[in-house]
Amino acid sequence: MKIAVWIVQILLVVAFGFAGSGKLLMPIDQIHQNMPWSTELPDALVRFIGASELLGALGLLLPSVTRVLPKLTVAAAFALVLVMVLAAGDHLRRGELPLLVPNFVLGGLAAFVGWARLKKVPIAPRSSS
Repeated sequence: MKIAVWIVQILLVVAFGFAGSGKLLMPIDQIHQNMPWSTELPDALVRFIGASELLGALGLLLPSVTRVLPKLTVAAAFALVLVMVLAAGDHLRRGELPLLVPNFVLGGLAAFVGWARLKKVPIAPRSSS
């Protein structure tokens, strides 16, 4: 179980890291070309979504690896579930049903990591001694 959770965590770090850094660092015109939905949102919101995804990716990894406040990994996982629920709602609103698949897959995997790190295979904090 520990290995499975680590594998899923790393896959999510890569997925959200790439997605977030792209929305955060790519020129906004290029984002609009690659992601047509982004033209309907304020540019600042697209950047905020990117920052949220990138910070979520870091939150999935750093607290677990360093064992400093590892419960933040749980919080990051469930925050990314919320990001995916909101994204799914937006795609549904616009009738983009095929785009719901990645939202459900990534959201489900993030929920799995949150649950696993909370209940099944939590990471012990670094001892203070």
